[in-house]
Amino acid sequence: MEQVLRAAVVQTGSAMFDVERTLAKVEQNVVAASKQDSQLIVFPEAFVSAYPKGLQFGASVGARTPEGREEYRRYFESAIEVPSVWSDRLGQIAGDLKQYLVVGVIERDGGTLYCTVLFLAPDGGLLGKHRKLMPTAAERLIWGFGDGSTLPVFDTPFGRLGAVICWENYMPLLRMAMYAKGIQIYCAPTADSRPTWVASMQHIAMEGRCFVLSACQHLRRSDAPQNYAAVQGNDPNAVLMRGGSCIVGPLGEVLAGPVLDEDALLVHELDFGDLSRGKYDFDVVGHYARPDIFRLHVNEAPTPPVIFEQNR
Repeated sequence: MEQVLRAAVVQTGSAMFDVERTLAKVEQNVVAASKQDSQLIVFPEAFVSAYPKGLQFGASVGARTPEGREEYRRYFESAIEVPSVWSDRLGQIAGDLKQYLVVGVIERDGGTLYCTVLFLAPDGGLLGKHRKLMPTAAERLIWGFGDGSTLPVFDTPFGRLGAVICWENYMPLLRMAMYAKGIQIYCAPTADSRPTWVASMQHIAMEGRCFVLSACQHLRRSDAPQNYAAVQGNDPNAVLMRGGSCIVGPLGEVLAGPVLDEDALLVHELDFGDLSRGKYDFDVVGHYARPDIFRLHVNEAPTPPVIFEQNR
Protein backbone atom coordinates (compact mmCIF):
# COMPACT_ATOMS: atom_id res chain seq x y z
CA MET A 1 0.00 0.00 0.00
CA GLU A 2 1.26 3.47 -0.85
CA GLN A 3 1.94 5.51 2.26
CA VAL A 4 0.81 8.92 1.02
CA LEU A 5 -2.40 10.05 -0.71
CA ARG A 6 -3.21 13.51 -2.06
CA ALA A 7 -6.93 13.78 -1.28
CA ALA A 8 -9.30 16.55 -2.34
CA VAL A 9 -12.76 17.61 -1.18
CA VAL A 10 -14.93 19.79 -3.44
CA GLN A 11 -17.27 22.39 -1.97
CA THR A 12 -19.52 24.05 -4.54
CA GLY A 13 -23.13 23.90 -5.67
CA SER A 14 -24.87 21.87 -8.35
CA ALA A 15 -26.38 23.44 -11.44
CA MET A 16 -29.69 22.25 -10.06
CA PHE A 17 -31.79 19.91 -12.24
CA ASP A 18 -29.29 20.30 -15.10
CA VAL A 19 -27.17 17.17 -15.44
CA GLU A 20 -25.00 18.45 -18.29
CA ARG A 21 -24.06 21.68 -16.51
CA THR A 22 -23.48 19.85 -13.24
CA LEU A 23 -21.16 17.34 -14.92
CA ALA A 24 -19.30 20.30 -16.41
CA LYS A 25 -18.81 21.55 -12.85
CA VAL A 26 -17.56 18.10 -11.84
CA GLU A 27 -15.00 18.17 -14.65
CA GLN A 28 -13.95 21.74 -13.85
CA ASN A 29 -13.27 20.83 -10.22
CA VAL A 30 -11.51 17.57 -11.08
CA VAL A 31 -9.21 19.51 -13.40
CA ALA A 32 -8.51 22.04 -10.64
CA ALA A 33 -7.76 19.33 -8.08
CA SER A 34 -5.56 17.35 -10.47
CA LYS A 35 -3.45 20.48 -10.99
CA GLN A 36 -2.71 20.21 -7.26
CA ASP A 37 -1.61 16.58 -7.77
CA SER A 38 -4.73 15.03 -6.26
CA GLN A 39 -5.36 11.31 -6.56
CA LEU A 40 -8.79 11.02 -4.91
CA ILE A 41 -11.60 13.61 -5.09
CA VAL A 42 -14.82 13.63 -3.05
CA PHE A 43 -17.98 15.52 -4.08
CA PRO A 44 -21.04 16.33 -1.91
CA GLU A 45 -24.24 14.41 -1.38
CA ALA A 46 -26.73 14.49 -4.28
CA PHE A 47 -24.38 16.67 -6.32
CA VAL A 48 -25.65 15.28 -9.63
CA SER A 49 -27.92 16.97 -10.10
CA ALA A 50 -29.67 18.38 -7.04
CA TYR A 51 -30.23 18.28 -3.31
CA PRO A 52 -33.58 20.14 -3.34
CA LYS A 53 -32.96 22.17 -0.18
CA GLY A 54 -36.04 24.08 0.92
CA LEU A 55 -38.57 22.43 -1.42
CA GLN A 56 -41.71 20.93 0.11
CA PHE A 57 -43.05 19.08 -2.97
CA GLY A 58 -46.60 20.10 -2.06
CA ALA A 59 -46.86 17.48 0.67
CA SER A 60 -48.96 17.52 3.80
CA VAL A 61 -50.38 14.66 5.83
CA GLY A 62 -52.95 12.96 3.62
CA ALA A 63 -52.51 15.23 0.59
CA ARG A 64 -50.21 16.13 -2.32
CA THR A 65 -50.70 19.09 -4.64
CA PRO A 66 -50.46 19.12 -8.46
CA GLU A 67 -47.67 21.69 -8.13
CA GLY A 68 -45.73 19.33 -5.87
CA ARG A 69 -46.13 16.49 -8.34
CA GLU A 70 -44.74 18.76 -11.06
CA GLU A 71 -41.74 19.61 -8.87
CA TYR A 72 -41.15 15.90 -8.37
CA ARG A 73 -41.41 15.26 -12.14
CA ARG A 74 -38.65 17.79 -12.76
CA TYR A 75 -36.51 16.17 -10.07
CA PHE A 76 -37.18 12.66 -11.36
CA GLU A 77 -36.21 13.61 -14.90
CA SER A 78 -32.95 15.19 -13.75
CA ALA A 79 -31.84 12.00 -11.96
CA ILE A 80 -29.47 9.55 -13.63
CA GLU A 81 -29.60 5.82 -14.17
CA VAL A 82 -26.62 3.63 -13.27
CA PRO A 83 -25.14 2.58 -15.61
CA SER A 84 -25.99 5.20 -18.22
CA VAL A 85 -24.34 7.74 -20.49
CA TRP A 86 -24.15 10.03 -17.44
CA SER A 87 -22.31 7.57 -15.21
CA ASP A 88 -20.10 6.75 -18.21
CA ARG A 89 -19.31 10.47 -18.44
CA LEU A 90 -18.20 10.50 -14.81
CA GLY A 91 -16.01 7.51 -15.58
CA GLN A 92 -14.53 9.32 -18.55
CA ILE A 93 -13.65 12.32 -16.35
CA ALA A 94 -12.01 10.00 -13.81
CA GLY A 95 -10.10 8.16 -16.55
CA ASP A 96 -8.98 11.24 -18.45
CA LEU A 97 -7.53 12.81 -15.30
CA LYS A 98 -6.45 9.55 -13.61
CA GLN A 99 -8.40 10.16 -10.41
CA TYR A 100 -10.48 8.17 -7.98
CA LEU A 101 -13.84 9.97 -7.77
CA VAL A 102 -16.48 9.68 -5.05
CA VAL A 103 -19.58 11.49 -6.30
CA GLY A 104 -23.04 11.93 -4.78
CA VAL A 105 -25.80 11.42 -7.36
CA ILE A 106 -29.56 11.04 -7.45
CA GLU A 107 -30.06 7.62 -9.01
CA ARG A 108 -33.24 6.69 -10.86
CA ASP A 109 -34.16 3.00 -10.81
CA GLY A 110 -37.58 2.18 -12.21
CA GLY A 111 -40.03 4.56 -10.55
CA THR A 112 -37.90 5.33 -7.49
CA LEU A 113 -35.08 7.77 -6.75
CA TYR A 114 -32.17 6.90 -4.48
CA CYS A 115 -29.53 9.08 -2.88
CA THR A 116 -26.42 7.28 -4.08
CA VAL A 117 -22.66 7.60 -4.05
CA LEU A 118 -20.73 6.38 -7.10
CA PHE A 119 -17.10 5.28 -6.94
CA LEU A 120 -15.09 5.78 -10.14
CA ALA A 121 -11.57 4.46 -10.75
CA PRO A 122 -8.60 6.13 -12.52
CA ASP A 123 -9.05 3.73 -15.43
CA GLY A 124 -12.56 5.12 -15.94
CA GLY A 125 -14.34 2.08 -14.53
CA LEU A 126 -17.29 2.16 -12.15
CA LEU A 127 -16.11 0.42 -8.98
CA GLY A 128 -19.59 0.34 -7.45
CA LYS A 129 -22.12 2.36 -5.50
CA HIS A 130 -23.67 2.92 -2.09
CA ARG A 131 -27.34 3.78 -1.69
CA LYS A 132 -28.36 5.76 1.37
CA LEU A 133 -30.02 3.36 3.79
CA MET A 134 -32.14 5.86 5.70
CA PRO A 135 -33.27 9.12 4.12
CA THR A 136 -33.73 11.79 6.75
CA ALA A 137 -37.08 13.40 7.58
CA ALA A 138 -38.72 14.88 4.43
CA GLU A 139 -36.12 13.15 2.21
CA ARG A 140 -38.35 10.09 2.64
CA LEU A 141 -40.96 11.77 0.44
CA ILE A 142 -38.63 11.72 -2.57
CA TRP A 143 -36.02 8.97 -2.03
CA GLY A 144 -36.24 5.24 -1.57
CA PHE A 145 -34.31 3.22 1.02
CA GLY A 146 -31.12 1.36 0.13
CA ASP A 147 -30.44 -2.14 1.43
CA GLY A 148 -27.41 -4.03 2.68
CA SER A 149 -26.30 -5.05 -0.80
CA THR A 150 -24.63 -1.67 -1.43
CA LEU A 151 -22.29 -1.27 1.53
CA PRO A 152 -18.98 -1.60 -0.31
CA VAL A 153 -15.45 -0.90 0.83
CA PHE A 154 -12.94 -1.02 -2.03
CA ASP A 155 -9.26 -1.88 -2.03
CA THR A 156 -7.17 0.85 -3.66
CA PRO A 157 -3.39 1.32 -3.83
CA PHE A 158 -3.80 3.87 -1.02
CA GLY A 159 -6.07 1.95 1.33
CA ARG A 160 -9.65 0.79 1.77
CA LEU A 161 -12.22 3.27 0.47
CA GLY A 162 -15.92 3.61 1.32
CA ALA A 163 -18.68 6.15 1.94
CA VAL A 164 -21.46 6.86 4.42
CA ILE A 165 -23.96 9.57 3.47
CA CYS A 166 -25.03 12.49 5.68
CA TRP A 167 -27.05 11.39 8.72
CA GLU A 168 -26.26 7.73 8.06
CA ASN A 169 -23.15 8.80 9.96
CA TYR A 170 -25.31 8.99 13.09
CA MET A 171 -26.18 5.27 12.79
CA PRO A 172 -23.67 3.59 15.14
CA LEU A 173 -24.26 0.11 13.73
CA LEU A 174 -23.61 1.24 10.17
CA ARG A 175 -20.36 2.87 11.28
CA MET A 176 -19.41 -0.34 13.06
CA ALA A 177 -20.04 -2.35 9.89
CA MET A 178 -17.77 -0.05 7.91
CA TYR A 179 -15.03 -0.26 10.53
CA ALA A 180 -15.30 -4.07 10.42
CA LYS A 181 -14.73 -3.89 6.64
CA GLY A 182 -11.45 -2.16 7.34
CA ILE A 183 -12.35 1.26 5.98
CA GLN A 184 -9.38 3.64 5.99
CA ILE A 185 -10.59 6.43 3.67
CA TYR A 186 -14.03 7.20 5.08
CA CYS A 187 -15.95 9.55 2.76
CA ALA A 188 -18.91 11.43 4.19
CA PRO A 189 -20.80 13.35 1.48
CA THR A 190 -23.44 15.42 3.25
CA ALA A 191 -26.06 18.16 3.05
CA ASP A 192 -25.58 19.10 6.73
CA SER A 193 -23.86 22.49 6.70
CA ARG A 194 -24.23 23.27 10.39
CA PRO A 195 -21.04 24.06 12.33
CA THR A 196 -21.75 21.04 14.57
CA TRP A 197 -21.06 18.65 11.66
CA VAL A 198 -17.29 18.93 12.01
CA ALA A 199 -17.40 17.58 15.57
CA SER A 200 -19.21 14.48 14.26
CA MET A 201 -16.52 13.97 11.63
CA GLN A 202 -13.82 14.27 14.30
CA HIS A 203 -15.61 11.70 16.43
CA ILE A 204 -15.87 9.23 13.52
CA ALA A 205 -12.21 9.68 12.62
CA MET A 206 -11.21 8.93 16.20
CA GLU A 207 -13.70 6.08 16.62
CA GLY A 208 -12.67 4.37 13.38
CA ARG A 209 -9.04 5.51 13.46
CA CYS A 210 -9.50 6.43 9.80
CA PHE A 211 -9.23 9.48 7.56
CA VAL A 212 -12.59 11.22 7.12
CA LEU A 213 -13.29 13.32 4.01
CA SER A 214 -16.56 15.22 4.23
CA ALA A 215 -17.96 17.26 1.31
CA CYS A 216 -20.97 19.56 1.52
CA GLN A 217 -22.35 21.93 -1.09
CA HIS A 218 -22.04 25.69 -0.95
CA LEU A 219 -25.39 26.34 -2.60
CA ARG A 220 -27.10 29.67 -3.25
CA ARG A 221 -30.59 30.42 -4.51
CA SER A 222 -28.98 31.57 -7.76
CA ASP A 223 -27.87 27.96 -8.42
CA ALA A 224 -31.56 26.97 -8.69
CA PRO A 225 -34.04 27.70 -11.49
CA GLN A 226 -36.28 30.77 -11.21
CA ASN A 227 -39.35 28.60 -10.58
CA TYR A 228 -37.89 27.07 -7.42
CA ALA A 229 -40.33 27.45 -4.54
CA ALA A 230 -37.80 27.20 -1.71
CA VAL A 231 -38.88 28.24 1.77
CA GLN A 232 -35.75 30.44 1.88
CA GLY A 233 -37.29 32.85 -0.68
CA ASN A 234 -36.07 34.21 -4.00
CA ASP A 235 -33.11 36.42 -3.13
CA PRO A 236 -30.37 35.14 -5.51
CA ASN A 237 -27.80 35.52 -2.72
CA ALA A 238 -29.80 33.50 -0.18
CA VAL A 239 -27.60 30.66 1.08
CA LEU A 240 -29.30 27.26 0.92
CA MET A 241 -26.25 25.30 2.13
CA ARG A 242 -23.19 26.84 3.78
CA GLY A 243 -20.59 24.16 3.12
CA GLY A 244 -18.43 23.20 6.09
CA SER A 245 -16.39 20.59 4.19
CA CYS A 246 -13.37 19.17 5.96
CA ILE A 247 -10.62 16.55 6.07
CA VAL A 248 -9.91 14.92 9.42
CA GLY A 249 -7.05 12.64 10.52
CA PRO A 250 -7.30 9.38 12.51
CA LEU A 251 -6.68 11.11 15.84
CA GLY A 252 -9.41 13.66 15.23
CA GLU A 253 -7.23 16.53 14.09
CA VAL A 254 -8.79 18.74 11.42
CA LEU A 255 -6.30 18.71 8.53
CA ALA A 256 -8.22 21.00 6.16
CA GLY A 257 -11.31 23.18 6.53
CA PRO A 258 -13.98 23.65 7.57
CA VAL A 259 -14.86 26.39 5.10
CA LEU A 260 -18.24 28.15 5.30
CA ASP A 261 -20.16 30.44 2.94
CA GLU A 262 -17.90 30.14 -0.10
CA ASP A 263 -16.80 27.69 -2.75
CA ALA A 264 -13.66 25.81 -1.81
CA LEU A 265 -11.31 23.06 -2.90
CA LEU A 266 -9.57 21.38 0.01
CA VAL A 267 -6.46 19.36 -0.83
CA HIS A 268 -4.31 17.62 1.76
CA GLU A 269 -1.65 14.93 1.82
CA LEU A 270 -2.65 11.97 3.98
CA ASP A 271 0.10 10.01 5.75
CA PHE A 272 -1.13 6.45 6.06
CA GLY A 273 1.33 5.78 8.84
CA ASP A 274 -1.17 7.71 10.96
CA LEU A 275 -3.59 4.78 10.66
CA SER A 276 -1.38 2.35 12.54
CA ARG A 277 -0.26 5.07 14.95
CA GLY A 278 -3.92 5.57 15.80
CA LYS A 279 -4.70 1.86 16.15
CA TYR A 280 -1.93 1.57 18.75
CA ASP A 281 -4.33 2.37 21.58
CA PHE A 282 -7.78 1.92 20.01
CA ASP A 283 -9.23 -0.55 17.49
CA VAL A 284 -13.01 -0.61 17.79
CA VAL A 285 -13.30 -3.93 15.90
CA GLY A 286 -10.10 -5.42 17.32
CA HIS A 287 -8.32 -5.12 20.63
CA TYR A 288 -10.87 -2.60 22.01
CA ALA A 289 -13.90 -4.75 21.13
CA ARG A 290 -15.82 -7.08 23.47
CA PRO A 291 -17.48 -9.59 21.12
CA ASP A 292 -18.27 -11.81 24.10
CA ILE A 293 -20.77 -9.11 25.13
CA PHE A 294 -21.65 -7.12 21.98
CA ARG A 295 -21.97 -8.49 18.44
CA LEU A 296 -23.41 -7.04 15.23
CA HIS A 297 -25.05 -9.07 12.45
CA VAL A 298 -25.30 -7.38 9.04
CA ASN A 299 -27.65 -8.52 6.25
CA GLU A 300 -25.96 -7.76 2.94
CA ALA A 301 -28.47 -9.64 0.77
CA PRO A 302 -30.48 -7.66 -1.79
CA THR A 303 -34.11 -7.26 -0.76
CA PRO A 304 -36.17 -6.90 -3.96
CA PRO A 305 -39.94 -6.64 -3.48
CA VAL A 306 -40.60 -9.27 -6.16
CA ILE A 307 -38.69 -12.51 -6.73
CA PHE A 308 -39.38 -14.62 -9.83
CA GLU A 309 -38.63 -18.32 -9.57
CA GLN A 310 -38.71 -20.65 -12.55
CA ASN A 311 -40.57 -23.92 -12.29
CA ARG A 312 -38.25 -26.88 -12.36
